[in-house]
Amino acid sequence: MPSYAYRCKGCDHSFEIYQSFSEDALTTCPQCEGPLRKVFSTPGVTFKGSGFYRTDSAKKASSSSSS
Repeated sequence: MPSYAYRCKGCDHSFEIYQSFSEDALTTCPQCEGPLRKVFSTPGVTFKGSGFYRTDSAKKASSSSSS
């Protein structure tokens, strides 16, 4: 189950909560009942380098031409 970070627009309270994908996003702050917004951050996994795309491992077309 993924965790989501929220921050209140009113009192600036920040917290994380585990929610399933099917649950609705939270909208009210548990401390002051103010409006919440989701805090987005960089993903925990980043794929770098070659080999992560289908075209990276595809056979190269031969560059020699027959005459």
